[in-house]
Amino acid sequence: MIKRVHWFLFISITYLLAGCATYYQQSVAFQERLQKGDLPEAQKILLKQEKESGGKNRFLYWCNRGWVEYMLGNYEESIRFFNEADLYIDDLTKNYGTEALALLTNPGVKPYVPEDPEKVMVNYYKALAFIKLGRFEDALVEARRIPQKLYELNDKYKNRKNRYSDDAFAHILTGLIYDATGDVNNAFIAYRNAIRVYDSIITPQFGIPVPEQLKADVMRTAWLTGFQEEVKFFEDKFNLKYQHIPLQGGYVVFFWENGLGPVKDEWSIMFTKIDGAGGWVTLANDQLGMEFPVYIGNLDSKSKGAFSDLSVFRVAFPKYIQRQPVYSTASIADSTGKNVWSLYKAEDLNAILLKTLEDRMWREMASGLARLASKKALEAAVREGDKNIGALVGIINAATEKADTRNWQTLPAEIHYTRLMLPEGKHVIKLTLEGKMGTREIPIQVEVRKGRTTFINWRTLDFAGFR
Repeated sequence: MIKRVHWFLFISITYLLAGCATYYQQSVAFQERLQKGDLPEAQKILLKQEKESGGKNRFLYWCNRGWVEYMLGNYEESIRFFNEADLYIDDLTKNYGTEALALLTNPGVKPYVPEDPEKVMVNYYKALAFIKLGRFEDALVEARRIPQKLYELNDKYKNRKNRYSDDAFAHILTGLIYDATGDVNNAFIAYRNAIRVYDSIITPQFGIPVPEQLKADVMRTAWLTGFQEEVKFFEDKFNLKYQHIPLQGGYVVFFWENGLGPVKDEWSIMFTKIDGAGGWVTLANDQLGMEFPVYIGNLDSKSKGAFSDLSVFRVAFPKYIQRQPVYSTASIADSTGKNVWSLYKAEDLNAILLKTLEDRMWREMASGLARLASKKALEAAVREGDKNIGALVGIINAATEKADTRNWQTLPAEIHYTRLMLPEGKHVIKLTLEGKMGTREIPIQVEVRKGRTTFINWRTLDFAGFR
């Protein structure tokens, strides 16, 4: 018992000293470079942290490396790092040593298990990198993997399934890639699937309506495919009249990734113990309407005594804090200023991440309570042998009851997009960003090729504080 106590005290104090700050606070230098848009310096910081590629935060390291390389235009390198992250997701299995330790300390000691939206954003960035390399077939594979991966993940959850069970923007991306290769039939099917997902999931759960650009694209591809009944169906559905405009010159598909996604912090829930019969107790929080039965009949008398002495329990869980984007709307004008295209919000990652974490929290509440039970059982056993050490264990238990605050922090808060038709040749288009703090205009050079589609992905990294 003494050896076990010494081991527990050593490990707990080590993690207590190392883990008081949130993951965001521990990566301040990288975050500062990120916010300033100084990506070469951010890359240097990551190069110095290469040992992270084999540690418990390797998924986050690979995603940050992949994203920075993508932003710097190193698309092959970006794909290489995102492939590492993708393989990690596929091979993720429980490490029973850290699993046992997590029950005695906190989940932050385990290799990071990404949130479901993070898992599929790996495929999103791989698709964009393949598009930049002109590898459209590979890009299609990645775009189609997003909804498939979400189906497979959600199928494993027996209770409280994710509201984020399909991704409309992934279907849009699939359609845009098919469209760019001239496969308007499959593009139409993908756009139609996107509308279905907006109607059934994204609009009711996350408040994002069908983007106007998607309405235009689904009717255009239906018209080009000869599906006149489908054109009429969507005209009636959206109360629009479709007027076909033949392609003159080429298309520009413009993605605007706005702001930075949320970061994780922690919050605590207080549970009251209600004694039951047959070895059961119930931990309840009346304010939140939560009740969780916990079986303690298989514990020894000392461990049961620990529960008898307590009436209130504190359990720590992660929560997201949003980084408020500086800009809320955007538009693009051609070089003459006469033609202006609005950018339409297609994906709200803030909302998706918040609600997915909430769904997971409800599913995993029991493991948080199991963690607490393990701590209390150990505390009771130690206190029996030495009251002073038992008191110290109690203090450490309280201090190490922490949530896992790690997350992928270079994701955007939102994704907007639009389609431009421009004459063949070189152009300087003007991106205008608008928000409560003012307006910003950015000139962007683009070369349009006849009959082709050029993809541009623009990122704003500003945020106006936490909320």
